[in-house]
This record gives sequence, structure tokens and C-alpha cells, in this order.
Amino acid sequence: MNVREHPASETLVPPPDVNRAECPSRLVLEHVTSRWGVLVLAALLERSYRFSELRRQVGGVSEKMLAQTLQALERDGFVHRDAKPVIPPRVDYSLTPMGHEVAEQVWTLSRWVESRLDNVFEAREAYDGARES
Repeated sequence: MNVREHPASETLVPPPDVNRAECPSRLVLEHVTSRWGVLVLAALLERSYRFSELRRQVGGVSEKMLAQTLQALERDGFVHRDAKPVIPPRVDYSLTPMGHEVAEQVWTLSRWVESRLDNVFEAREAYDGARES
């Protein structure tokens, strides 16, 4: 197995491999592809949003889950949080360049899923029908 120095810790670590149980890329993938992560990233592709606007745009997300999702995406370097020192406080969320890249990927996947829903429903009916027999 090839190893490399990890810049933060100066220790040797194996190269990223999402199939390896302990690979840190799994957690990043989880943040990006989570239910709310995909929807937040896709929304931010359009423009920057204030928290309350983003919550309305991403229907069904609780305040707590949106805050956790934004925090995880910000920590991973995908979302930029811009807190303005005004009264009342104003915080805007936007994509970083890396966030824009990943948002385009999940946006493409989201649109593909939407375009194939009829096929998915047909497959489900066939599967459920075969199991009932």
C-alpha cells in the first residue's frame, strides 16, 4: 500500500480510499450526499442566502438540521459564512470555489434522479409484484 505524509500531522497515512472503513473521505462524502447536504449545496448554486431564506428554499429542513448541515459544509470548506457586524445581525451563506465544484456534481445527480422517477416507480412495482407472487 502506498503511503504519504499527512501535512497536518507529519505522519504517514495511506492514500484516500472511500472503500476503506477508516478513510476520512467517508465523512466528507456523508456531509455532501446527506439528505440536507445535497439540497443546501444545490440551493446555494443559485445564489447566496440568509439562513431563514435558505430554510424556506430547502423545504422540510428543521432549523437545527440546517444549522448542523451548514456548519459541517463550512468546516469541510464548501460553504462560506459571512457574518456582517450590523444590527440586527446579518449572516449570508455562499459556496466556496470547492463548494461550487461539489454542488455541480450533486446538482447533476439530483436532476438525473428527477428525470428517472418514472423508471424507479416502474422498477418498484415490478419488484413488489414479484415478491407478492
